Amino acid sequence: MMATAKNTCLSESARASNPRETDSGQTSGSDSDVPNPADLVQEYTELRERFQRTTNALASAAHDLKTPLSILNGYVELLQSEKLGPLSDRQRDVLRDMQTSGTRLQQFIQDFLTYSVLETGGLKMQFETEDVNQCLSEVCRLWSNRFQQRTLALYFLANDKLPVFPFDSPKLERVISNLLENSFKFTQPGGTVWLHAEPHMWDRRTGSQPVASEERRRQNLAHPNSVKVSVSDTGPGISPEFHLEVFDDFFRLPSNESQEGMGLGLAIARRLVNAMGGKIWVESDPGAGCKFSFLVPFQPPAAAAAGKGKNR
Repeated sequence: MMATAKNTCLSESARASNPRETDSGQTSGSDSDVPNPADLVQEYTELRERFQRTTNALASAAHDLKTPLSILNGYVELLQSEKLGPLSDRQRDVLRDMQTSGTRLQQFIQDFLTYSVLETGGLKMQFETEDVNQCLSEVCRLWSNRFQQRTLALYFLANDKLPVFPFDSPKLERVISNLLENSFKFTQPGGTVWLHAEPHMWDRRTGSQPVASEERRRQNLAHPNSVKVSVSDTGPGISPEFHLEVFDDFFRLPSNESQEGMGLGLAIARRLVNAMGGKIWVESDPGAGCKFSFLVPFQPPAAAAAGKGKNR
């Protein structure tokens, strides 16, 4: 922080407009100008409670939209089946557009509901011993058709070196799906997306906590203790100054503000990965594509509640 220069000159008019300053250059004031710590705590508590109420109200509104939207989507599917009568080509095109818009709106609602649950700490993790290869294969199966329709290549090869370990399969699928959706949105037709998983040795030491070589041998850190999952694409890439911000809530890159969505996909992925005891990051340069990676430890965290921390 820069200090105020001691030899600053003030005109007479400036002194007159600032009656708190005396002729000796001292600034007069009273103890009442100093914030009371108790008041700050109370104001923060009230602000937090107001935020919780607003988030819950918006989540309730979003939840109420799910039922009528599901009914509308059901009617669209009924008309597409032609059980109520044959359709013309034009009618099929209109219904296809309606179905696409309905699916997109349904995803927006689900993203906001997930975000609100994570923000209020209501999402709990359920760790069960499963095969991560099956989890990744299922997500690829669900996305393969959409990638083919957009002439995007999606590659995934199971890694037999990955052990079974406890993780929350639905939450992990959601993280991978959000990363694939991000690549799907920003990779041009004809591009390629790769999904890869491998065992990883995650050394959580920090600079302030060095580990001696003897302790490293005792911990047997040469063995993998986590799985590293990566989603790479041939998209436009992200400038280094935005590598942290892309995981913020409601964040959009300046060049992508016209894109659809609420900017919650990567934020939700970050929160879910943190809740699993892992971390997530991106490696990218403009014009060189993106590589989003995250780590999930083989041993689940002691607290299985959804966390709110950021990878900073």
